[in-house]
Amino acid sequence: MTLEHDDVEIMVVNCGGEILAMEDRCSHDDGDLSEGELDVAACTMECPRHGALFDLRTGRPITLPAFQPVDTFPVVLDGDTIKLEVD
Repeated sequence: MTLEHDDVEIMVVNCGGEILAMEDRCSHDDGDLSEGELDVAACTMECPRHGALFDLRTGRPITLPAFQPVDTFPVVLDGDTIKLEVD
């Protein structure tokens, strides 16, 4: 799932029961990470454009060509509601 807050696209992912939120933007070329391949076991997302792999928990790139991290956002579960802490 993706959403927008103050012109920032954010993707929310269920990674094996852990709900994570990360900026939906590859730091290499600004592509939409949410269109890439999700590895639930490793909690990673692969950029569909050039294959950079990002850790969904930290936003850090694991492989090139990306080398800058993207923002992650704390998630709070309130019953059936998912809330993000976005500054």
